[in-house]
Amino acid sequence: MFRFCGAVAAGLVLVLFGLVPAFSAEPVGQATLIRTEVTGQTGALVVRSPVHRDERIRTSRSGLGQFIFKDGTKLAVGAGSTVVIDKFVYDDSASVKRLSIKAAKGTFRWISGNSKSSAYSIVTPAGTIGVRGTAFDFYVGPNGTTAIVLLNGSASFCGPGGCKQLQRQCDCVIATRGGRMTDPSRVNRSTLTTLSNSRALPFLSGDQQLSGALGGIRTTCGLASLRQDRQERPQRQERQERPAPQAPQQAPQQQAPQQQAPQTPPDNPDPPDKPDKPDKPDKPHKPDRHHDRDHHGRGHHDRDHRGHGGGDDDGDRDRRHGHRGRGGGNN
Repeated sequence: MFRFCGAVAAGLVLVLFGLVPAFSAEPVGQATLIRTEVTGQTGALVVRSPVHRDERIRTSRSGLGQFIFKDGTKLAVGAGSTVVIDKFVYDDSASVKRLSIKAAKGTFRWISGNSKSSAYSIVTPAGTIGVRGTAFDFYVGPNGTTAIVLLNGSASFCGPGGCKQLQRQCDCVIATRGGRMTDPSRVNRSTLTTLSNSRALPFLSGDQQLSGALGGIRTTCGLASLRQDRQERPQRQERQERPAPQAPQQAPQQQAPQQQAPQTPPDNPDPPDKPDKPDKPDKPHKPDRHHDRDHHGRGHHDRDHRGHGGGDDDGDRDRRHGHRGRGGGNN
C-alpha cells in the first residue's frame, strides 16, 4: 500500500515539473487536415488534434498535415518532413510576440497570421527566413540545402553569406549550409534539377493538394505541368515499347506481265547488211580428151584394161577382115 502511494506521488511530481514527455503547456494550434500519416510527440495526429510548443511533427513519405495557430498563421507540412514548433510567446488573444519554427527537412507552405511581421521566423539548416506579411513555399533537402519561393508579399533569407530579398511573385533563392546563396530569380524546372528532387515543391507542381486558405493560392509559378508530364511519360514509354499491330497478310497478287512499249527506232538507223553475192556455180567438168583417147582410141589403152589378151582381139579382127577380104575377092 505504501509502495503504491509512493509511486503515485512520484508520478504527480514528474508531471508537475515536466520531467515526463507530457505537454502540460497550453496548445498553440491544431491540425485542420491530416492525410496518410502524421505524428506528433504523443503519437498519430488527427483533425483537430492540438499541437504544442516544442512539439516535433513528422509526416510519412506520403503524409500531409495542415495546421493553424492561434494568431491565424497557417502551416502545411508536406510528405517526408520534420518540423519543430520552437517558440510561441503570447502577446494577447489575437497575436503573438514570437512564433518561431525549426524546419529540419521536407516541404512546407507558410501563410502569416495576424501578428507583426517581426514576430515570425523560420529557421533552416542554411539560414533564417524573415517574414513580411507573406505567403511562400520552402524546401529543406537532406543535406540542408534550402530553397524558398515567394507567393505573396515579401520575404528575406539570411545566411552565413549575407541576406537576399524576395519581392516579386515566384522569386526563388537557393542557399547551402556553407553560405553559398543564389540571387533571386524566377523558379522553374531547373530549380528542381539543382535541388536534385523533382518533388521538392509539391504544392506548386500539384503532387500534393492543399485545402482551404493554404490551397487557395492560385499561382503555380509554371510548375503545374510537371506532374502531368510525369504521368504522361510512362504512357508514352509504354506506347513506344508496345509492338505495333501487324496488318493481316494478304495473298500475293499476281502481277500482270508488263507490256513493253514499242521501241522507237533510232534517228539514224544503221543500213541493213547487203546480202552476199551468190557464189558462181562450178563449171562442169570436161572430160580429159587425152584420157578419152586413151580409153576409146588406140589399142594401147585396151591393152592396159584387157591385159595381155590383146593379141587375140587382133587375131579376131584379122580373121574378120580376112573373111571379108576373101569374100570380096570372089566378087
